[in-house]
Amino acid sequence: MTKAANEPGTSTIGPGAIDIVSRVLHRDGLMLVIDKPAGIPVHRGPRNSRDKSGAALEDYFDALRFGLPRQPVLAHRLDRDTSGCLVLGRHRKATASLGLLFKHNKISKSYWAVVEGGPEGDTGTIDIPLGRLNEERGWWQKPDPNGLPSTTNWQVLGRSADPDMKLTWLALEPVTGRTHQLRVHCAAMGWPITGDSIYGTAPREGGAMLHLHARQISVPLSKNKPPVTVVAPVPNHMRQRLKLCGWQDMSESA
Repeated sequence: MTKAANEPGTSTIGPGAIDIVSRVLHRDGLMLVIDKPAGIPVHRGPRNSRDKSGAALEDYFDALRFGLPRQPVLAHRLDRDTSGCLVLGRHRKATASLGLLFKHNKISKSYWAVVEGGPEGDTGTIDIPLGRLNEERGWWQKPDPNGLPSTTNWQVLGRSADPDMKLTWLALEPVTGRTHQLRVHCAAMGWPITGDSIYGTAPREGGAMLHLHARQISVPLSKNKPPVTVVAPVPNHMRQRLKLCGWQDMSESA
């Protein structure tokens, strides 16, 4: 089963302005899959230089109870600046089951990214162990031969024709699920993700938004039924560069 939102929505939505119900891509008795907007963290956290409010996507989850006594909870996470498919458990038992599926890599995920430059080939695998950059930088990661094994499969979906703006549209499949894995792996290969102000070339303020989108997720909820496959529409901030790489709006029906 494949579902996608009817409306693409905006790419970044400020606190108090998220119509989260309209961003529901899939709903059943066990889980929700929502289209996370870029630019807001999933968890509540301390205020920082990029988010003065301290707001988080969790603040809106009460609107997603749909008749249940408790609001749904996160089954996994996406980075603040990453958009797309985000899975929520609707009750404790469902959340625990989803957590095990994520832990044991039973859930298939595919991300779309627009990178600067790009690989010479059309498909490949990145095997680069990752470790924490340092204590001061918290979640930031770095290639580290003594770090955790980290693997990403990639496939070229399109390339820009402009020699002055060489961009590549990639499908990325994280075989492992390390923090910032796709961002660090792409940067380590010499083709950082457009808009990445941590591992790439984007400025910390005022540059392009991160061009990383959790495009599709497949969740095997039942042993007797096919996985639930959900597709998130392309966010507005990625459309221009994706079109330069050959993407067309009609592909949203795929």
